[in-house]
Amino acid sequence: MDEPRLPSWLARQIPLLAQEVVDACAREVPYYAHQPREVLDGAVRPAVEANMQAVLRTLREGRRKLSLDERTMVIEWSARRAEEGVPLEAALAAYHLATEICWRAASEVAGPEDLDDLAAYGLHLFGYLRSIVPAVTLAHVQEQQYRQDERREARQAMLTALLAGEPAQHLSTLAGVPLATSYVVLSLRLATPVPEARRSVQTTLDAHHQTHVLAAIDAQGGTALLPASPEGVIDLPDLVARIEKTVECPVTAAAADAAAPVHIPAATEESAEVAALVLRLGRPPGLYRLEDVLLEYQLARPGQGLAKLAAQLDPLTDRPELLETLRVYVVRGHNRRQTALDLHIHRNTLDYRLRRVGGLTGLDPNVPSDARLLDAAITARSLAP
Repeated sequence: MDEPRLPSWLARQIPLLAQEVVDACAREVPYYAHQPREVLDGAVRPAVEANMQAVLRTLREGRRKLSLDERTMVIEWSARRAEEGVPLEAALAAYHLATEICWRAASEVAGPEDLDDLAAYGLHLFGYLRSIVPAVTLAHVQEQQYRQDERREARQAMLTALLAGEPAQHLSTLAGVPLATSYVVLSLRLATPVPEARRSVQTTLDAHHQTHVLAAIDAQGGTALLPASPEGVIDLPDLVARIEKTVECPVTAAAADAAAPVHIPAATEESAEVAALVLRLGRPPGLYRLEDVLLEYQLARPGQGLAKLAAQLDPLTDRPELLETLRVYVVRGHNRRQTALDLHIHRNTLDYRLRRVGGLTGLDPNVPSDARLLDAAITARSLAP
């Protein structure tokens, strides 16, 4: 039995139609418009021809769906295109352009006697698209996921290398993260655990720097390596404020500079110690550097001096309200008004308690030299094991 005229005509026209599809892609699809002609003719056109042959073959065999082998071929071909960087929208646009061009060409040559075959061909084209679009999409999504996993692993390896003081230039390309000449190490501590902190804090860091920031974040905080800007200025207070808004809880942050990648381990240790020290001292949330707690940092070093300083307040051991009053007074920088507000007491009560501290310890909070010693003593008591 002779084959209907339309499929026979399509079989002869496939090379010409494939060339028309390639030309249309070069005109109408931005990705293909930027590809050299040798790529279009050497890689794209044979693929278009192969798909046209598949359409015709399934039409002749009366199949609406691709076979397992055909579907595997499409997925493998699409995965290679995705690996080469062909965007999913460009790949799908090419399939739809090919369908449109083939349908238009068939419509133009079909006579009255071909109308049934033309209708069957149109329905078949729609069925082919319905079968092939999920396969192409799956291939691109799988390849994209693979590349994301690969990049995520490379970024983790790059972060690990930098924190250990090891060379990381070779990981930079794989990670898609340029190696900066200098960094600011930021240690973050959240006041309450936030389950979604890793994703939300990472997004905030990336948005603030307009690039991917290497960071290890969990529900309680973490460490971020902020690449220094060419001007050497990073608006850290703004960044910390944005993180607080994102996680919806107070954040204690400590920053330390690393003038070169090799200094990152020391800067990481410094920022972590400052953050831990600030929390032990009960300081309010916010951004701190070593300079902000330099005395306290030195006092935190083990030794007899720390114990002797802490012993200055032994006379207050049985008067916890006086110890707490002195602690808040020191934290608030000797601001009587704020101290009274924090303690929910009258100013006269505060003054009375401070006089009692002086009477019991022999150190008058109103005398500058005694006040400095009381500051050191309350800090030492906070840091004592």
